[in-house]
Amino acid sequence: MKENKNLPLILNAVLAIGLAILYILHFTQKGGGAAAVSSNVANAKLSKDGVKFPIVYVNSDSLLLNYEFYKKTKKDLDGKQANLEGDLTSRAKQLENEIQNFQKNANSMTVQNAKNTEQQLMQKQQDLVQYREIVGRQYLDEERRMNDKLLDNIAKYMKKYGRENGHIFVLGYSRGGGILYADSTLDVTAQVLKGLNDEYKANPEVIKEEKKEDKKEEVKK
Repeated sequence: MKENKNLPLILNAVLAIGLAILYILHFTQKGGGAAAVSSNVANAKLSKDGVKFPIVYVNSDSLLLNYEFYKKTKKDLDGKQANLEGDLTSRAKQLENEIQNFQKNANSMTVQNAKNTEQQLMQKQQDLVQYREIVGRQYLDEERRMNDKLLDNIAKYMKKYGRENGHIFVLGYSRGGGILYADSTLDVTAQVLKGLNDEYKANPEVIKEEKKEDKKEEVKK
């Protein structure tokens, strides 16, 4: 299986769009729709002297690469992918050797033995294809669950961070993304990253328990 190299790009896009929508909904639902947003903007003066900015951004690339949960998850998934590829390669090689051995000895076998062996090899080939599909689906399911958890962690923390610091928008900036320019004074990546990592370090067992629950669901299936 090939590594999903488009994952960081997909996550960046989701962060950039999702976080903006999150804060629009958060402040419009809270009291008076557009009037509430206008009020918050008016009350939060753009200043560099300690006053909170209504709009800030995080560097999505840096956030992902330095978020401990993402690094741990990526390491686990990469290790599992390598193990699966090694297992499938080994199984395929073993079957290939059996086929080659059969081809070498087919002439010395009785017709019935040759027929039986051929049928067994065909069944093994079908079983290998089915096995590859099953473990492939399991890997993709786990990858999806971890991606969902990653985005949930970030979205929940960003909602709390925005509320506590009086921000109306927290945008996701990435090179080549929709934001062409962002003043570095509005960059809160370091603060957000510290908060996310502090929360993860304080509750790493939560992730482990969720993985256990995922395995239980696979067993039930």
